[in-house]
Amino acid sequence: MTKLEPGLTGSAALVVAEEHTAPRVGSGRVHVLATPVMINLIEAAALDAVEGLLPPGHQSLGTVLNVRHIAATPVGMRVTAQVEVTAVEGRTIRFRVEAHDERELIGDGTHERVVVNVAKFDLRVQKKVKTGSDPEVAVNKAVSRTARDGSER
Repeated sequence: MTKLEPGLTGSAALVVAEEHTAPRVGSGRVHVLATPVMINLIEAAALDAVEGLLPPGHQSLGTVLNVRHIAATPVGMRVTAQVEVTAVEGRTIRFRVEAHDERELIGDGTHERVVVNVAKFDLRVQKKVKTGSDPEVAVNKAVSRTARDGSER
């Protein structure tokens, strides 16, 4: 990871289509670029900045996102997300992020990603699947069952 350093940049773009709108992704009723889609574009820009520099068998995973979505973008308009690496501390990569449409800044903020060994990460995920039900899931199932059956009313 020695190639990762502040100043690296990445970008990603799309033309807003109906499938990118708030009603289609379930985040609102207005037919403009949905915030989750803008966030996805920001993450794609972060990947563009760093993934090609990671050692074989490693990838980065998004862990923190602090973003404002400050202007609406209509269907048919192009949106570009741009990121710049601001810090690399151990396995953590920090970014400054912005998204613009053809007219103005539509979003900005910060983003963090952590570099992981994919094989080790997959093992941890598989252990989680194989351990069965954790206590929180069991409680949630019990609450759902109670709500459905009405047994605690």
